[in-house]
Amino acid sequence: MSKLAIPSLHQALRKSFTNLESNQKVWKSVLAECSPLMVSLGNLAEQSRALSNVQISNTPLRDFPDLEDRLRFKLSHATDVVLGKLNEKMSSLQSVKDSISNQASGVLQLYEQNADSLDMAAVTERSATTPSVVDMLEWLQDAERHYRQQRKYLLQMLRADDLSSLESAPHRWKSLDSPDAEDRITDTLCKVSFFMESQ
Repeated sequence: MSKLAIPSLHQALRKSFTNLESNQKVWKSVLAECSPLMVSLGNLAEQSRALSNVQISNTPLRDFPDLEDRLRFKLSHATDVVLGKLNEKMSSLQSVKDSISNQASGVLQLYEQNADSLDMAAVTERSATTPSVVDMLEWLQDAERHYRQQRKYLLQMLRADDLSSLESAPHRWKSLDSPDAEDRITDTLCKVSFFMESQ
Protein backbone atom coordinates (compact mmCIF):
# COMPACT_ATOMS: atom_id res chain seq x y z
CA MET A 1 0.00 0.00 0.00
CA SER A 2 2.86 2.44 0.74
CA LYS A 3 4.00 2.17 -2.88
CA LEU A 4 0.63 3.66 -3.93
CA ALA A 5 0.69 6.47 -1.37
CA ILE A 6 4.20 7.71 -2.14
CA PRO A 7 3.43 8.82 -5.74
CA SER A 8 0.39 10.78 -4.56
CA LEU A 9 2.48 12.37 -1.79
CA HIS A 10 5.17 13.24 -4.32
CA GLN A 11 2.58 14.82 -6.59
CA ALA A 12 1.16 16.88 -3.72
CA LEU A 13 4.67 17.90 -2.63
CA ARG A 14 5.58 19.00 -6.16
CA LYS A 15 2.46 21.13 -6.29
CA SER A 16 3.25 22.62 -2.86
CA PHE A 17 6.83 23.50 -3.73
CA THR A 18 5.76 25.03 -7.04
CA ASN A 19 3.25 27.10 -5.06
CA LEU A 20 5.94 28.03 -2.51
CA GLU A 21 8.31 29.14 -5.25
CA SER A 22 5.79 31.44 -6.91
CA ASN A 23 4.53 32.77 -3.59
CA GLN A 24 8.05 33.53 -2.36
CA LYS A 25 8.47 35.83 -5.36
CA VAL A 26 5.14 37.54 -4.64
CA TRP A 27 6.04 37.92 -0.94
CA LYS A 28 9.39 39.55 -1.74
CA SER A 29 7.76 41.85 -4.27
CA VAL A 30 5.06 43.00 -1.84
CA LEU A 31 7.63 43.56 0.92
CA ALA A 32 9.68 45.69 -1.48
CA GLU A 33 6.56 47.75 -2.22
CA CYS A 34 6.00 48.24 1.52
CA SER A 35 9.44 49.73 2.25
CA PRO A 36 8.79 53.25 0.91
CA LEU A 37 5.35 53.23 2.55
CA MET A 38 6.95 52.45 5.91
CA VAL A 39 9.41 55.31 5.47
CA SER A 40 6.48 57.63 4.65
CA LEU A 41 4.62 56.40 7.70
CA GLY A 42 7.61 57.12 9.93
CA ASN A 43 8.01 60.59 8.43
CA LEU A 44 4.33 61.42 8.96
CA ALA A 45 4.50 60.23 12.57
CA GLU A 46 7.60 62.37 13.10
CA GLN A 47 5.80 65.41 11.67
CA SER A 48 2.82 64.73 13.93
CA ARG A 49 5.10 64.53 16.95
CA ALA A 50 6.80 67.81 15.93
CA LEU A 51 3.41 69.50 15.55
CA SER A 52 2.43 68.30 19.03
CA ASN A 53 5.67 69.68 20.50
CA VAL A 54 5.30 73.19 19.08
CA GLN A 55 2.88 75.81 20.33
CA ILE A 56 1.82 77.67 17.22
CA SER A 57 0.21 80.35 19.38
CA ASN A 58 3.74 81.35 20.48
CA THR A 59 5.08 81.69 16.93
CA PRO A 60 4.53 84.17 14.09
CA LEU A 61 2.21 81.57 12.55
CA ARG A 62 -0.43 82.38 15.19
CA ASP A 63 -1.97 84.82 12.72
CA PHE A 64 -3.19 81.95 10.55
CA PRO A 65 -6.56 80.81 11.88
CA ASP A 66 -6.97 77.11 12.60
CA LEU A 67 -3.49 76.33 11.27
CA GLU A 68 -2.72 73.69 13.88
CA ASP A 69 -6.06 71.93 13.30
CA ARG A 70 -5.58 72.03 9.55
CA LEU A 71 -2.07 70.64 9.79
CA ARG A 72 -3.21 67.93 12.17
CA PHE A 73 -6.05 67.02 9.78
CA LYS A 74 -3.68 66.86 6.78
CA LEU A 75 -1.20 64.70 8.68
CA SER A 76 -3.96 62.44 9.94
CA HIS A 77 -5.41 62.09 6.46
CA ALA A 78 -1.99 61.36 4.91
CA THR A 79 -1.31 58.76 7.62
CA ASP A 80 -4.66 57.12 6.93
CA VAL A 81 -3.87 56.98 3.21
CA VAL A 82 -0.48 55.32 3.83
CA LEU A 83 -2.01 52.90 6.34
CA GLY A 84 -4.70 52.07 3.79
CA LYS A 85 -2.05 51.23 1.20
CA LEU A 86 -0.18 49.14 3.75
CA ASN A 87 -3.38 47.31 4.63
CA GLU A 88 -3.80 46.43 0.95
CA LYS A 89 -0.27 45.03 1.00
CA MET A 90 -1.08 43.10 4.18
CA SER A 91 -4.04 41.55 2.35
CA SER A 92 -1.68 40.40 -0.40
CA LEU A 93 0.68 38.95 2.19
CA GLN A 94 -2.28 37.25 3.90
CA SER A 95 -3.20 35.62 0.57
CA VAL A 96 0.36 34.37 0.14
CA LYS A 97 0.49 33.05 3.70
CA ASP A 98 -2.90 31.37 3.31
CA SER A 99 -1.89 29.75 0.04
CA ILE A 100 1.31 28.35 1.54
CA SER A 101 -0.52 27.24 4.70
CA ASN A 102 -3.27 25.51 2.73
CA GLN A 103 -0.78 23.68 0.56
CA ALA A 104 1.32 22.60 3.55
CA SER A 105 -1.69 21.44 5.57
CA GLY A 106 -3.11 19.61 2.55
CA VAL A 107 0.09 17.62 2.07
CA LEU A 108 0.36 16.94 5.80
CA GLN A 109 -3.26 15.76 5.86
CA LEU A 110 -2.58 13.42 2.91
CA TYR A 111 0.44 12.07 4.75
CA GLU A 112 -1.57 11.52 7.94
CA GLN A 113 -4.35 9.76 6.02
CA ASN A 114 -1.80 7.33 4.64
CA ALA A 115 0.46 7.13 7.70
CA ASP A 116 -0.73 3.66 8.71
CA SER A 117 0.09 2.23 5.30
CA LEU A 118 3.48 3.94 4.98
CA ASP A 119 6.56 2.23 6.31
CA MET A 120 9.48 4.20 7.70
CA ALA A 121 11.81 3.17 4.87
CA ALA A 122 9.43 4.55 2.24
CA VAL A 123 9.09 8.01 3.80
CA THR A 124 12.79 8.36 4.69
CA GLU A 125 14.12 7.06 1.37
CA ARG A 126 15.99 9.67 -0.63
CA SER A 127 17.97 9.73 -3.83
CA ALA A 128 20.19 12.19 -5.67
CA THR A 129 17.15 13.84 -7.25
CA THR A 130 14.42 13.16 -4.69
CA PRO A 131 14.64 14.20 -1.03
CA SER A 132 12.77 12.07 1.49
CA VAL A 133 9.08 12.69 2.09
CA VAL A 134 9.70 13.55 5.75
CA ASP A 135 12.40 16.08 4.83
CA MET A 136 10.12 17.76 2.32
CA LEU A 137 7.24 17.87 4.81
CA GLU A 138 9.52 19.49 7.37
CA TRP A 139 10.75 22.08 4.84
CA LEU A 140 7.19 22.98 3.91
CA GLN A 141 6.22 23.41 7.55
CA ASP A 142 9.31 25.57 8.18
CA ALA A 143 8.38 27.84 5.26
CA GLU A 144 4.76 28.08 6.41
CA ARG A 145 5.87 28.96 9.95
CA HIS A 146 8.23 31.66 8.64
CA TYR A 147 5.55 33.41 6.60
CA ARG A 148 2.96 33.11 9.38
CA GLN A 149 5.33 34.67 11.94
CA GLN A 150 6.43 37.44 9.57
CA ARG A 151 2.85 38.43 8.81
CA LYS A 152 1.94 38.43 12.50
CA TYR A 153 4.86 40.72 13.26
CA LEU A 154 3.91 43.05 10.42
CA LEU A 155 0.37 43.40 11.71
CA GLN A 156 1.63 44.21 15.20
CA MET A 157 3.80 46.93 13.69
CA LEU A 158 0.88 48.82 12.16
CA ARG A 159 -1.12 50.40 14.95
CA ALA A 160 -2.47 53.80 13.96
CA ASP A 161 -3.29 54.77 17.54
CA ASP A 162 0.34 54.57 18.71
CA LEU A 163 2.44 57.48 17.42
CA SER A 164 5.76 56.16 18.77
CA SER A 165 5.02 52.81 17.13
CA LEU A 166 4.48 54.55 13.81
CA GLU A 167 7.63 56.63 14.25
CA SER A 168 9.75 53.52 14.79
CA ALA A 169 8.04 51.57 12.00
CA PRO A 170 10.82 52.15 9.41
CA HIS A 171 13.50 50.96 11.84
CA ARG A 172 11.45 47.94 12.90
CA TRP A 173 10.69 47.26 9.23
CA LYS A 174 14.41 46.98 8.49
CA SER A 175 14.87 44.63 11.46
CA LEU A 176 12.13 42.43 10.00
CA ASP A 177 14.34 41.57 7.05
CA SER A 178 15.39 38.01 7.79
CA PRO A 179 17.69 36.90 4.99
CA ASP A 180 18.55 33.69 6.86
CA ALA A 181 14.96 32.44 6.77
CA GLU A 182 14.48 33.52 3.16
CA ASP A 183 17.81 31.91 2.26
CA ARG A 184 16.67 28.67 3.89
CA ILE A 185 13.52 28.72 1.77
CA THR A 186 15.59 29.41 -1.35
CA ASP A 187 17.94 26.56 -0.36
CA THR A 188 14.94 24.30 0.10
CA LEU A 189 13.69 25.20 -3.36
CA CYS A 190 17.14 24.36 -4.75
CA LYS A 191 17.12 21.01 -2.92
CA VAL A 192 13.79 20.09 -4.50
CA SER A 193 14.43 21.56 -7.97
CA PHE A 194 15.27 18.21 -9.62
CA PHE A 195 12.39 16.59 -7.77
CA MET A 196 9.98 19.25 -9.03
CA GLU A 197 11.14 18.75 -12.63
CA SER A 198 10.83 14.95 -12.50
CA GLN A 199 7.50 13.23 -13.02
